[in-house]
Amino acid sequence: MNRVLKVALICGVAATVASCGTVRRNLPFGLGGEEEAGATASAGQRISVLEFEQTLTPSAALSGRDFFLPGPQAITAWTQPGGTSENLVEHVIAAPNFQIAWKRNIGEGSAHVGNVMAPIVAADGKIFVLDGESTVSAVSADTGEVLWKANVKNDERDRNGGFGGGVAVGGGKVFVSSGYRSMSALDANTGAVVWTQQVDAPIHGAPTVSGSRVFVVDVDSQLFAFDAATGAQDWTYRGIAEPARVMRASSPAVSGNTVVAPFASGQLVALSALNGQAVWEETLSRTSRTSALSEVRDVAGRPVISRGMVYGVSHSGVLSALDLRSGQAKWQLPVTGVNAPLPVGDAVFVVSKSGQLITVNRDTGQIYWTRELNEGRIRKEGGLFGFFDRELTPQWSGPLLASNRLVMVNSFGEAVAFDPKTGVAQTTLKLGAPAYIAPAAYNGALYVLTDNGQLICIR
Repeated sequence: MNRVLKVALICGVAATVASCGTVRRNLPFGLGGEEEAGATASAGQRISVLEFEQTLTPSAALSGRDFFLPGPQAITAWTQPGGTSENLVEHVIAAPNFQIAWKRNIGEGSAHVGNVMAPIVAADGKIFVLDGESTVSAVSADTGEVLWKANVKNDERDRNGGFGGGVAVGGGKVFVSSGYRSMSALDANTGAVVWTQQVDAPIHGAPTVSGSRVFVVDVDSQLFAFDAATGAQDWTYRGIAEPARVMRASSPAVSGNTVVAPFASGQLVALSALNGQAVWEETLSRTSRTSALSEVRDVAGRPVISRGMVYGVSHSGVLSALDLRSGQAKWQLPVTGVNAPLPVGDAVFVVSKSGQLITVNRDTGQIYWTRELNEGRIRKEGGLFGFFDRELTPQWSGPLLASNRLVMVNSFGEAVAFDPKTGVAQTTLKLGAPAYIAPAAYNGALYVLTDNGQLICIR
C-alpha cells in the first residue's frame, strides 16, 4: 500500500485509529488539489486568496536580481524540532560530501496504527529519535550506536493504541510528547523517567522547550505549558477545535516571552509565555471552489520567528508574514503548504503541497523564482494492462540550507540537494525508504529518519 498516508487527513479525532488509517490511505493530499493560485504582493499589501485562476509567477521587478544568503555556520546543538525555539536555523555547515555515512534501525517504522512523525533532535554527542510505537532512542551521533531506549506508553491506560508526538532537549532532559496522551521528561544520559504527566487527548505535535517551560499542542487544539523541572502544568490555552488535521508533528515557536502556537483551525496565536494570555490571533485560511481538502485549515508546518516577524503557511492556502508584536500581516501569498517556511537572508523558501519550491522576497512578498520539484518524478502504478493507472508524485519535506545547498527529502526515498539561487537539482541520494520528516543538522552532518524507522547519517 502506498505510503502517502503520511500526508493524509485524520478525519475525526473521535474515530478509531484503524478507521483513520484507512481514510489517510485513501485521501492523499495530491488528490483533489487545485492549481496553486497566485500573485505577488508589495510591502504592506494583502493578496486576494480567492483568485484561483492565476498561478504563482515570478515578479518582473525581481527578474535577474540576486539575493543575499548568509554563509554557513557550525551547528553544535539541534535541541528543538526546528533546531531552535524560534524554529529557525538559517544556514548550517553540514554534509559537504553529501554521501551516506551510516544507517541504523532505531525501532518500529510506520505501520497500520503507529506512524513515524517526530523530527530529530541532537545534543551532547547524541541523536534523539521517536519511533512509530513511542520508543525514544538515544544514538551516538558519530557511529549510530544505540545508547539507550525508553518507551513512554502506559499499557494499562493506552489499550486503544496511539501514535505521533515528538522530542526536544533541554537542561539534561529529553522531553517527549506522545499520541498515547502523555508528556514526559527523561534523563538525557540514561533514559530514566524524570516525570510524566497524563493528558486527556493524544498529542501528535512535537514539544518546544524554552527557559523553564515546555510547550506542546494536543489534537483538541489545546496548548499546554509545563514546568520543565517538575512537569507541573503552568497554564493552558484552548484554540478552536478542528477534527480534520494533517499528519505532521508541528510545534510552537518561542522568542523571549512570546510563544506562537499553530492550530488545526488555521489559527496562529501569539501568547505570553509567562501566563498564557493571548496577544494576537491570525487565521491562515481560505476556501476553495474546487477542492474540499482546502477546508482542512491546519497549520501543519512549524511557524518560524525571524527578525521580529512570524512566517506561517497553512494547508488551506495562505503563506503569511506577520509582525511578532502586533500580528499585523506584512504580506500574504496563496500558497498551500505543510512544511515550515525557511527565511534566510533576503529570501523565504517554501515548498507547496503540489511540489513547487517557491523563493519569496522577505520584505515585499514578491517572488524571485519557482521550481517544479516533481518534474520527471511522476510514477504510474495500479491499473490493468496499462489502463487506468494512477499517477503518483512525491511528497516533500524541508527545506534545510546546508553548505550552500537546499536539502529536502521525499516520499520516494530520496534526499535531494538543490541550488538555493536557482532551484536546480544538484545531487540525489537514494535513502532506501520514504522520508516524511525534514533533515536535522548537527556537528557537520545531516540526519534523516525514514518511514521504516531507519536513522541515516549524511556527511
